Amino acid sequence: MELILSKFGWLIGGAVGVIVWMVRLESVALSNRRDIKRLWVQRREDMDAAKAARDETNEILKELRDDIKQLLRGRN
Repeated sequence: MELILSKFGWLIGGAVGVIVWMVRLESVALSNRRDIKRLWVQRREDMDAAKAARDETNEILKELRDDIKQLLRGRN
């Protein structure tokens, strides 16, 4: 056993190091995937809120245009 450790200890240590590094890399990838999914959901919510605000603004502008047209018709 001592002979195996003295000859191949560096190889075993390297293999353990690579396995630990791969586990850490996988956990970072999973964390990034969760963050990206959260950002896509947030983006969709922001786009929906912006669309609702634009629709509301367009409705107000339409009412103003109609009021202005009505006032201009009344003057003539």
